[in-house]
Amino acid sequence: MKLVIIANRLPVKIERENGSFIVKRSEGGLATGLGSLNIETEMHWVGWPGIFVDDPKEKKEITKKLKEMKYHPVFLTEKQIHDYYEGYSNSTIWPLCHYFFSYIQYKTEYWETYKEVNKLFCEIAVPFIRNDDVVWVQDYQLMLLPKKIRDKKPKVNIGYFHHIPFPSYELFRVLPEREEVLEGLLGADLIGFHTHDYMRHFISAIYRVLDLNCNLDEVTLENRIAHVDAFPMGINYEKYHEAPTLPAVKTFSEKLRKDLGTTENVVLSVDRLDYSKGIIHRLNGFANFIENHPEYRNKVSLVMVVVPSRDTVDRYADLKSQIDQLIGNINGQYSSLGWTPIYYFYQSFSFNELIAIYDMAEIALVSPLRDGMNLVAKEYVATKREKTGVLILSEMAGAAIELQDAIIINPNDVQEIENAILQALTMSEEEKRRRLDKLQKRVSTQTVKKWANDFVEELLYIRKQNKEIFHKTVDKLQLKKIKKQYDESENRLILLDYDGTLSPFMKNPDDAAPSKELKDLLKDMISDEKNEIVINSGRNRQKLDEWFEDIEVDFAAEHGAFFKENGVWHENIKEKIEWDEEILNILEHTIDKTPRSHLEVKDLSLVWHYRNVDVWLAELREKQLINALMGPCSRLNLQIVPGNKIVEIKPPNFNKGSEIQRLMKKKNYDFILAIGDDTTDEDMFHALPENGISIKVGSFSPVANYRIPVQSSVIPFFQKLIK
Repeated sequence: MKLVIIANRLPVKIERENGSFIVKRSEGGLATGLGSLNIETEMHWVGWPGIFVDDPKEKKEITKKLKEMKYHPVFLTEKQIHDYYEGYSNSTIWPLCHYFFSYIQYKTEYWETYKEVNKLFCEIAVPFIRNDDVVWVQDYQLMLLPKKIRDKKPKVNIGYFHHIPFPSYELFRVLPEREEVLEGLLGADLIGFHTHDYMRHFISAIYRVLDLNCNLDEVTLENRIAHVDAFPMGINYEKYHEAPTLPAVKTFSEKLRKDLGTTENVVLSVDRLDYSKGIIHRLNGFANFIENHPEYRNKVSLVMVVVPSRDTVDRYADLKSQIDQLIGNINGQYSSLGWTPIYYFYQSFSFNELIAIYDMAEIALVSPLRDGMNLVAKEYVATKREKTGVLILSEMAGAAIELQDAIIINPNDVQEIENAILQALTMSEEEKRRRLDKLQKRVSTQTVKKWANDFVEELLYIRKQNKEIFHKTVDKLQLKKIKKQYDESENRLILLDYDGTLSPFMKNPDDAAPSKELKDLLKDMISDEKNEIVINSGRNRQKLDEWFEDIEVDFAAEHGAFFKENGVWHENIKEKIEWDEEILNILEHTIDKTPRSHLEVKDLSLVWHYRNVDVWLAELREKQLINALMGPCSRLNLQIVPGNKIVEIKPPNFNKGSEIQRLMKKKNYDFILAIGDDTTDEDMFHALPENGISIKVGSFSPVANYRIPVQSSVIPFFQKLIK
């Protein structure tokens, strides 16, 4: 097994020097985390080497040098980088995911190039990927890649991590390619996000766009389950915590402090140039603080570090102009001899220099309008040793969920920014230390090493689970095994669920009448005197009689409340149920509040159907209904049974399993097979004897022996079984 990391960029810098190429490693958070994995395996990287090369000889030279490091370059043209990276990735997906809807630029050529580049990454990676490898795709530039690899390597273990926010469905739905993007991501076995909010938004989009079944954090696909989970990314805590003790850091820190003159307190801001970082709001909040609290003039300065990014793009160039002008206005209005309100650095700093800036700052002001995680907040906390520091953190940063002992603010509220600065400056040393200790405990625990290990460990666990699903799926080998038992048996009992098994689900349940193909199959099965065929359904007996009046098949209706043998119906419960007014009122109220849901009244049960209801509303109403019914159903000794897009209320002393137990008392069967798709069919599976055969249709069941992935394969399965 090897681990294959696929990211937009390789963790290297390639420079031309004396007619050749020099390769230098560029250690980032991702490379650090992956380099410290607790698994002994060969690691390969796939990505763009960060340099434009046209000459085939130069490409060959770079490829050879990188191959020695187990790096595999994807060479891209300047046009591809412009349309795929600057275009679709950063001008369409980036503003979409950061909730800047009006900033989205959509061009057809951006999308076409995005698809082209994702395909190119696949072509480079697939030739050296083996079935037992683990592939980990990184971030929004490669959202189509998991499916492309899955199509070529169906058995390989694939993970994907989304390093930026995932937007709510209402925003995501505006993306014209939303289906293709989601299908691309579902090529992965594990899809990771920084927070549970992003995870929830993704699952909501899966429900609404693809209409797929999701069970909590699992998405049921045809031959496997895709898992969705949250993994908050951290930093290399020890590296940052020990860095302030380095002589070079101490020297630079002292120089900085001297350059700031009489300033007693430093408020630090470190960002990449981007509209999502809330830099303008932050400056306005600081300006309000200086205006409204003149006692802090000459005592507090804002050190603002803005790292250049995409400043050749008009929107970013305009943002930089706004920042420059606003800082100039604030400094022009409030500066005095020996004191400057804002020290502005539009540049990158080395690691040691950045640590020195963190070390000397009493306050870190981290206020993005939207951020996937924000590691600056964690880096600042980690660098604090003897000296305390206060972290002011935007509630819109993913890190805010973990770092609750920071001063949490709404970054859109400049008044709140002003108040937070004042709170930080007036905070007692005791409270500063208490907050910092808690923050450091969290940051030192949730490290980048733990993030990487947690993700890969879960991915490996999912591989085992999907192998079990694969082994349970009825293929030629499994069919042969079941058929051998069938052919060698003399007394067979075959129990068939109806909706979702023999017939597909319909928006209108009355439209799910049996097809001619199904009726022909049942006639063939019944014609074999060794077979006893029972349709074990939740349907009422009247509908089953209507649909199968021309076929002499036995039934169990309403989950075993009634059964039909030799053309005669029998009741397992003699007394008629008078439905309680409280229960009926609860159900009617739920229907009023839930458009497109309806109530089905059977002889011995009530069924609330919500198949055609919006997924989010359906989940909400289902939980509300079950909670409301618990009291009256408990008093009346009634059972609440959630099923496939239904909630059923019925007496507890019969179910699909009790019907099997009744039938097994009649005769000794040497072949028993039960098949169904719903949670209610689990009762059948549990009731089977040890040598019984249980088959789950659709979603995976740990109880069932086998699985048929889709309903349309059920009739062909039985046709092959009985021939």
